[in-house]
Amino acid sequence: MARSPAPRVVRASERAPEQDLAPVVGANLRRLRGERRWTLEQLAAASGVSRAMLGQVELGRSAPTINVLWKIARALDVPFSALISEREAGGTVVLRAAEARRMSSHDGGFVSRALFPMDAPRRVELYELRVAPGKHERGEPHPPGTMENLVVNAGELVLTVGDEQHRLGAGDAILFQADGPHAYTNPGSRAAVAYLVMTYAESLA
Repeated sequence: MARSPAPRVVRASERAPEQDLAPVVGANLRRLRGERRWTLEQLAAASGVSRAMLGQVELGRSAPTINVLWKIARALDVPFSALISEREAGGTVVLRAAEARRMSSHDGGFVSRALFPMDAPRRVELYELRVAPGKHERGEPHPPGTMENLVVNAGELVLTVGDEQHRLGAGDAILFQADGPHAYTNPGSRAAVAYLVMTYAESLA
Protein backbone atom coordinates (compact mmCIF):
# COMPACT_ATOMS: atom_id res chain seq x y z
CA MET A 1 0.00 0.00 0.00
CA ALA A 2 1.37 3.39 -0.94
CA ARG A 3 2.02 5.68 1.98
CA SER A 4 0.22 9.00 2.04
CA PRO A 5 2.57 11.95 1.79
CA ALA A 6 3.11 13.91 4.98
CA PRO A 7 1.01 17.08 5.12
CA ARG A 8 2.93 20.18 4.13
CA VAL A 9 3.02 22.89 6.76
CA VAL A 10 2.60 26.27 5.14
CA ARG A 11 4.08 29.03 7.24
CA ALA A 12 2.74 32.55 7.17
CA SER A 13 6.12 33.81 6.00
CA GLU A 14 5.84 31.60 2.90
CA ARG A 15 2.34 32.77 2.12
CA ALA A 16 2.44 36.48 2.80
CA PRO A 17 5.83 38.14 3.18
CA GLU A 18 4.20 41.57 2.90
CA GLN A 19 2.22 42.28 6.05
CA ASP A 20 0.42 45.37 4.71
CA LEU A 21 -3.25 44.53 4.26
CA ALA A 22 -3.99 47.51 2.01
CA PRO A 23 -3.28 45.75 -1.34
CA VAL A 24 -5.25 42.66 -0.26
CA VAL A 25 -8.26 44.69 0.88
CA GLY A 26 -8.10 46.81 -2.28
CA ALA A 27 -8.14 43.81 -4.61
CA ASN A 28 -10.98 42.14 -2.71
CA LEU A 29 -13.03 45.32 -2.62
CA ARG A 30 -12.65 45.85 -6.38
CA ARG A 31 -13.71 42.25 -7.04
CA LEU A 32 -16.70 42.31 -4.67
CA ARG A 33 -17.93 45.66 -5.95
CA GLY A 34 -17.51 44.47 -9.53
CA GLU A 35 -19.51 41.31 -8.86
CA ARG A 36 -22.39 43.48 -7.67
CA ARG A 37 -21.93 45.99 -10.51
CA TRP A 38 -21.97 48.81 -7.97
CA THR A 39 -20.41 52.19 -8.56
CA LEU A 40 -18.25 53.76 -5.88
CA GLU A 41 -21.12 56.19 -5.27
CA GLN A 42 -23.53 53.31 -4.61
CA LEU A 43 -21.14 51.65 -2.19
CA ALA A 44 -20.49 54.96 -0.45
CA ALA A 45 -24.23 55.48 0.05
CA ALA A 46 -24.70 51.94 1.39
CA SER A 47 -21.68 51.94 3.71
CA GLY A 48 -21.42 55.51 4.94
CA VAL A 49 -17.77 55.56 3.83
CA SER A 50 -16.89 58.43 1.49
CA ARG A 51 -16.33 57.80 -2.20
CA ALA A 52 -12.86 59.30 -1.91
CA MET A 53 -11.90 56.92 0.90
CA LEU A 54 -13.29 53.91 -0.97
CA GLY A 55 -11.31 54.90 -4.04
CA GLN A 56 -8.08 55.10 -2.01
CA VAL A 57 -8.82 51.71 -0.42
CA GLU A 58 -9.44 50.07 -3.81
CA LEU A 59 -6.14 51.40 -5.11
CA GLY A 60 -4.31 50.00 -2.08
CA ARG A 61 -3.18 53.50 -1.11
CA SER A 62 -5.01 53.66 2.21
CA ALA A 63 -5.02 51.17 5.09
CA PRO A 64 -8.60 51.35 6.39
CA THR A 65 -9.32 51.20 10.10
CA ILE A 66 -11.21 48.24 11.52
CA ASN A 67 -14.34 50.40 11.82
CA VAL A 68 -14.23 51.32 8.12
CA LEU A 69 -13.73 47.66 7.16
CA TRP A 70 -16.77 46.64 9.21
CA LYS A 71 -18.88 49.27 7.46
CA ILE A 72 -17.80 48.06 4.02
CA ALA A 73 -18.36 44.39 4.88
CA ARG A 74 -21.80 45.20 6.25
CA ALA A 75 -22.77 47.14 3.11
CA LEU A 76 -21.58 44.32 0.85
CA ASP A 77 -23.29 41.72 3.08
CA VAL A 78 -20.15 39.58 3.31
CA PRO A 79 -18.10 38.12 6.18
CA PHE A 80 -15.28 40.36 7.40
CA SER A 81 -12.81 37.75 6.16
CA ALA A 82 -14.00 38.29 2.58
CA LEU A 83 -12.16 41.63 2.62
CA ILE A 84 -8.93 40.53 4.29
CA SER A 85 -8.47 37.04 2.82
CA GLU A 86 -5.88 36.00 0.28
CA ARG A 87 -7.18 33.19 -1.92
CA GLU A 88 -4.65 30.38 -1.86
CA ALA A 89 -4.47 26.60 -1.72
CA GLY A 90 -5.51 24.85 1.46
CA GLY A 91 -3.35 22.81 3.78
CA THR A 92 -1.92 23.11 7.25
CA VAL A 93 -1.07 26.70 8.12
CA VAL A 94 1.13 27.92 10.97
CA LEU A 95 0.31 31.45 12.06
CA ARG A 96 3.41 32.92 13.73
CA ALA A 97 2.69 35.62 16.30
CA ALA A 98 5.50 37.81 15.02
CA GLU A 99 4.06 37.75 11.49
CA ALA A 100 0.44 38.34 12.42
CA ARG A 101 -1.66 40.89 10.60
CA ARG A 102 -3.44 43.27 12.91
CA MET A 103 -6.28 45.71 12.34
CA SER A 104 -6.75 48.66 14.66
CA SER A 105 -8.96 51.62 15.46
CA HIS A 106 -7.88 55.09 14.37
CA ASP A 107 -6.06 55.78 17.65
CA GLY A 108 -4.66 52.25 18.02
CA GLY A 109 -6.50 51.64 21.30
CA PHE A 110 -8.51 48.73 19.90
CA VAL A 111 -6.51 46.06 18.06
CA SER A 112 -7.86 42.92 16.44
CA ARG A 113 -5.64 40.03 15.31
CA ALA A 114 -7.12 37.41 12.98
CA LEU A 115 -6.30 33.91 14.26
CA PHE A 116 -7.25 32.11 11.07
CA PRO A 117 -5.61 31.74 7.64
CA MET A 118 -6.47 34.54 5.27
CA ASP A 119 -6.95 32.16 2.36
CA ALA A 120 -10.71 32.38 1.80
CA PRO A 121 -13.85 33.90 3.33
CA ARG A 122 -15.08 31.88 6.30
CA ARG A 123 -18.37 31.45 8.09
CA VAL A 124 -16.59 31.16 11.46
CA GLU A 125 -13.76 33.56 12.38
CA LEU A 126 -11.50 33.71 15.45
CA TYR A 127 -9.92 36.93 16.69
CA GLU A 128 -7.73 38.17 19.52
CA LEU A 129 -8.84 41.58 20.79
CA ARG A 130 -6.67 43.99 22.75
CA VAL A 131 -8.39 47.01 24.28
CA ALA A 132 -6.39 49.82 25.91
CA PRO A 133 -7.37 51.17 29.36
CA GLY A 134 -10.28 53.59 29.14
CA LYS A 135 -10.88 52.77 25.47
CA HIS A 136 -14.44 52.60 24.12
CA GLU A 137 -14.96 51.05 20.70
CA ARG A 138 -18.33 50.90 19.00
CA GLY A 139 -18.87 47.81 16.87
CA GLU A 140 -20.64 48.11 13.55
CA PRO A 141 -23.78 45.94 13.27
CA HIS A 142 -22.89 42.80 11.33
CA PRO A 143 -25.03 40.99 8.74
CA PRO A 144 -28.32 39.53 10.04
CA GLY A 145 -27.89 36.39 12.12
CA THR A 146 -24.25 37.06 13.07
CA MET A 147 -23.31 35.83 16.56
CA GLU A 148 -20.30 36.80 18.68
CA ASN A 149 -18.94 34.54 21.43
CA LEU A 150 -16.30 36.36 23.49
CA VAL A 151 -14.17 35.26 26.46
CA VAL A 152 -12.00 37.67 28.46
CA ASN A 153 -8.49 36.36 28.98
CA ALA A 154 -7.00 39.28 30.94
CA GLY A 155 -8.27 42.54 32.38
CA GLU A 156 -11.93 43.45 32.21
CA LEU A 157 -14.43 44.56 29.59
CA VAL A 158 -17.89 46.04 29.56
CA LEU A 159 -19.92 44.73 26.62
CA THR A 160 -22.83 46.92 25.59
CA VAL A 161 -25.42 45.05 23.55
CA GLY A 162 -28.34 47.26 22.62
CA ASP A 163 -29.52 48.77 25.91
CA GLU A 164 -27.81 46.14 28.08
CA GLN A 165 -24.38 46.32 29.70
CA HIS A 166 -22.41 43.27 30.84
CA ARG A 167 -19.23 43.63 32.93
CA LEU A 168 -16.82 40.77 32.32
CA GLY A 169 -13.63 39.78 34.13
CA ALA A 170 -10.92 37.29 33.27
CA GLY A 171 -12.48 33.92 32.45
CA ASP A 172 -15.98 35.33 31.86
CA ALA A 173 -17.65 34.66 28.52
CA ILE A 174 -20.62 36.08 26.65
CA LEU A 175 -22.61 35.03 23.60
CA PHE A 176 -24.72 37.64 21.85
CA GLN A 177 -26.36 38.53 18.56
CA ALA A 178 -24.09 41.05 16.84
CA ASP A 179 -26.32 42.28 14.03
CA GLY A 180 -27.36 45.27 16.14
CA PRO A 181 -25.57 48.05 18.05
CA HIS A 182 -22.82 46.83 20.39
CA ALA A 183 -19.64 48.23 21.92
CA TYR A 184 -16.54 47.22 23.86
CA THR A 185 -15.25 49.31 26.79
CA ASN A 186 -12.21 48.75 28.99
CA PRO A 187 -13.02 50.35 32.39
CA GLY A 188 -9.81 49.11 34.00
CA SER A 189 -6.30 50.48 34.42
CA ARG A 190 -4.58 47.84 32.27
CA ALA A 191 -5.03 46.47 28.80
CA ALA A 192 -7.77 43.90 28.31
CA VAL A 193 -7.26 40.82 26.15
CA ALA A 194 -10.18 38.77 24.84
CA TYR A 195 -10.80 36.07 22.26
CA LEU A 196 -13.77 36.35 19.95
CA VAL A 197 -15.47 33.75 17.78
CA MET A 198 -17.71 35.29 15.14
CA THR A 199 -20.24 33.08 13.38
CA TYR A 200 -22.13 34.32 10.34
CA ALA A 201 -25.49 33.07 9.13
CA GLU A 202 -25.51 30.09 6.78
CA SER A 203 -26.34 32.26 3.79
CA LEU A 204 -22.96 34.01 4.11
CA ALA A 205 -20.88 30.84 4.03
